[in-house]
Amino acid sequence: MRHRYLAPVLALVLTATVATPAAAHDRPGVLPTLRHNLVAAYDFEHPVPGDPAQERDQGRSGTNITLINGGAAMRVADNAHRGSGNAIQLQQVNPATTGNDDWKAGVYSETGVPTLRAFNAVKGATVMGWFKMTGQNPSPNSNTENPADQYGAIGLAGVLSGNSQGHDVRALLELITVNGELRVVALGRRVDGGSSQTFAASEPWQSVLPLNEWVFLAATFDYDDTTMKLYKNGHPLDGFYTLTGDPWAVEGAPEPDLTSATDPRGIKIGGSYPQNTRENNPCNCRMDDLMFLDRAAAPIEIWAQYKLATRG
Repeated sequence: MRHRYLAPVLALVLTATVATPAAAHDRPGVLPTLRHNLVAAYDFEHPVPGDPAQERDQGRSGTNITLINGGAAMRVADNAHRGSGNAIQLQQVNPATTGNDDWKAGVYSETGVPTLRAFNAVKGATVMGWFKMTGQNPSPNSNTENPADQYGAIGLAGVLSGNSQGHDVRALLELITVNGELRVVALGRRVDGGSSQTFAASEPWQSVLPLNEWVFLAATFDYDDTTMKLYKNGHPLDGFYTLTGDPWAVEGAPEPDLTSATDPRGIKIGGSYPQNTRENNPCNCRMDDLMFLDRAAAPIEIWAQYKLATRG
């Protein structure tokens, strides 16, 4: 958005909490310009009636997620911002034991999740939310025999690809090892089974995500112009792409360039494999107000969403 859009967006921030929402995805805690594209959202204030181990989607798709291994105990009283009450606790449970007991969340279907069809043949995506590191990260690698081994990544939140085994993604906000250093990244894949591209923050990850401090992070993905961006507390993070050339295979016809025409196999939160078949890349952290959009939000919208949550 250009400067001429600044005043209207600011006005929306000031009025966003006035009206009573007509639908779940119209809730006042979401910037009005983002509501139409809010495919899935989780504030961890809405357990599914009769099943507190599931969280009800506050976006338009109705994609409920499971609080894996910890169930209702994963909802904890913590205030990511002035309007929040609960957050979700993610964590590694038994570092020295190979198993499937890490606390994570998500949804998975090998045939694709139909309610996530908005990410089928889409031009862009956004993943954003509040994150707070609460323990050791990265975690000891419970899949190896060497107790000194650590995972090379820390899972935050993302949308899986259409042929994912629970790890591969279409749009992901995560920490991974880049050139020997752990960094906050946006990682995207346009074509199922094709190459991913990574945009890594230049700032050390411990500075982006200090221990015991709530931080608002966002990652945007434009699959047509091949750009990704990262934001902290509403402001862009400097960074760099890890691959040159055309990893998303956008050169040539047809136009525009969209993601594969497949339904994502799910959403993963706090680690890989939301079907709970394997432990990988756990996050000892808390998360709140996770939002998944089917377009790349503009910089002014990311800033305005942060200001909407934090204004006094």
